[in-house]
Amino acid sequence: MSALSTNSPAACPGCLAGPPEPVAAPLGDARLMLSLPTIHCQACIARVEAALDAHPGIKSARVNLTLKRALIDAEPKVKAAELVTVLEKEGFEAHELDPGALNDTATRNASKDLLMRLAVAGFASMNVMLLSVAVWSGAADATRDLFHWISAAIALPAISFSAQPFFRNAWSALRAGRLSMDVPISLAIVLALVTSLWETWLSGHHAYFDAALTLTFFLLAGRWLDARARSAARSAAEELTALEVPRALRMAADGPVEVPVADLRIDDHVLIRPGARAPVDGLIIDGQSEIDRAMLTGETLPEVRGVGDPISAGEVNLTGPLTLQATAVGQETSLHRMAALVAVAESGRSRYTSLADRAAKLYAPGVHILSALAFLGWLIWSGDMRVSLNIAAAVLIITCPCALGLAVPAVTTAASGRLFGKGLLIKNATALERLAEADTVVFDKTGTLTTGKPKIINWGQLTNAQKSVAFALAEGSAHPLSRAIAGMARTENQAPADVTEIVEKPGFGTQALLDNQAVRLGRPDWIGVTPPDDSICAALDMGDGTPVLLTFTDAPRQGAAEAIAGLRAQGVDVILLSGDRAPAVASFAAGLEIEDWHAAMLPDAKARFVGKLRDEGRYVLMVGDGLNDTAALATAHVSISPAQALDAARAASDMVLLGQDLEPIADALAVARQATRRIRENFQIATLYNIVAVPLAVAGLATPLIAALAMSTSSITVSLNALRVRGRG
Repeated sequence: MSALSTNSPAACPGCLAGPPEPVAAPLGDARLMLSLPTIHCQACIARVEAALDAHPGIKSARVNLTLKRALIDAEPKVKAAELVTVLEKEGFEAHELDPGALNDTATRNASKDLLMRLAVAGFASMNVMLLSVAVWSGAADATRDLFHWISAAIALPAISFSAQPFFRNAWSALRAGRLSMDVPISLAIVLALVTSLWETWLSGHHAYFDAALTLTFFLLAGRWLDARARSAARSAAEELTALEVPRALRMAADGPVEVPVADLRIDDHVLIRPGARAPVDGLIIDGQSEIDRAMLTGETLPEVRGVGDPISAGEVNLTGPLTLQATAVGQETSLHRMAALVAVAESGRSRYTSLADRAAKLYAPGVHILSALAFLGWLIWSGDMRVSLNIAAAVLIITCPCALGLAVPAVTTAASGRLFGKGLLIKNATALERLAEADTVVFDKTGTLTTGKPKIINWGQLTNAQKSVAFALAEGSAHPLSRAIAGMARTENQAPADVTEIVEKPGFGTQALLDNQAVRLGRPDWIGVTPPDDSICAALDMGDGTPVLLTFTDAPRQGAAEAIAGLRAQGVDVILLSGDRAPAVASFAAGLEIEDWHAAMLPDAKARFVGKLRDEGRYVLMVGDGLNDTAALATAHVSISPAQALDAARAASDMVLLGQDLEPIADALAVARQATRRIRENFQIATLYNIVAVPLAVAGLATPLIAALAMSTSSITVSLNALRVRGRG
């Protein structure tokens, strides 16, 4: 089966049993998605989420600023139309979004619209600047007035078109009885235009049409750069949904027939030609080929797959034709489920973002008060209405909190994109912040530090009867040792024994009845066998008093040694936990140079161990994959699970390792620490900018034009600083 398809749950590494029922997938059916094309800042997020959370029947609402959409968990009675009405009353445009149309995102459309308005503002600004040069060069009287009126004729329609995003958002906010940062921005533009028209009408020496246009241009440039910063670190959900294919070749009696992917059903036979992507999850029933999994897992080398091997939707068939038997289609494919999981995760917000939210909420009333005080103060001191209006406009412009709004999302989006490219998928936005604080890493052994695909060594020494019983008992479990037994039996076309009343004993093994006699497969100490000290073993009890020991080998996972070395190099303590016996764990730990290890750890013991570290003040990163790791994953400060892990483990973790290589874990810690540094730097940049710029504006040392340049420079600086996360520094 594929990495994220629903498998039978695995048991703990020390046993062969799991719970009798499958664990539910983390995503439910009661989910609504709304497109929010007019949101653009953290204050918008807070307002939308508050309005949705207050609506009856809403369990949770998360807004994704990158994709401009809201993901809502609600009771079945809640309809999208009523939520659209709720948001329209709050001043936001909202539309129900079809999850199948994720590729046509509002982000791309908004970016194109902003670019068009930016071009108009830039062209108009250049022309007005040329006219202004003539005025600055000494044009006077009628010539100066003519140039001012021509500037007005250019500026008024250009601003009416280019500044529409600010005007629309400001009007929507005011109509809903609230203040957003677009209100003072719009007021600043209008003030600059009104002052300029007044000067022109009175044949004054100064007009600020160039400042109004330049302000609009730089505001649009900052907002467009924000969109570019987000698209440069493309959403992992979009990366995944981009791998979906719209049509497939379904095998019929007279050959392959092209059909929409939506028409495929489980057990359909699907032909994948060389160079094509798999449209469904399935098992190969005919053919052999090399499969490129790089886009899905980050692995660069293709894998050879043949009959009986699984293929996941989105993987590329490189060499020969393959025929699949579909095991998951549509929204049940591993690719679609992973994309949905990421879309939910990307809607999370860290405490740094919450700080930006609070600052944005305080911004609008604060800046209006400051601007009004500056206007009144200068009017009382100078008695000049025009000077007072210019200073008030400069204060409104220069205090725009664009840099503050960009400080967090630009960094987290860039970091998420970089880690996704390395094969690590972030499920929770706060995970980056928490990962940066990690000082201790706790690894599970089987299936995490090892491949989780052990091979049985002494299968050939078993009798046919023993093989048949072992096969029958192993088929009831998804534990790695159980899968190894079942896989070996299938290669020999071994028939399973006719057992009945199979019962799984979590933490111990599986038992059943064969001809009214109990047979068991599980932990050696449960069966009553003493295994060799340094081997991976299970035991088979045939019920005749002569248990059989089954021995296995399980190699370290690729990149395990490099990951551990990389973590140590960053000053992190590494601990190994395992449900296996002490000698086997000691031997494995020595091979990876792990000094701190603990054996025979049952699920509750692992959770208690991680909880104890937490109580000691340590920030624990837990890496595990099994049912017995779920409690520990949830207890840890931050957690990672391989994509092959049990659904419950992935649901409890904050990140998912898509490939087989563990080395990205060390990279993730480095990127998380770098991202945290960038966020702090961005807040420092925004704070320093306001400390310097606001007094200058209030003192009358910054014209509206200079204010526009200063504000946009701070936004651009923050965006560029965020993109440094995508580099290697």
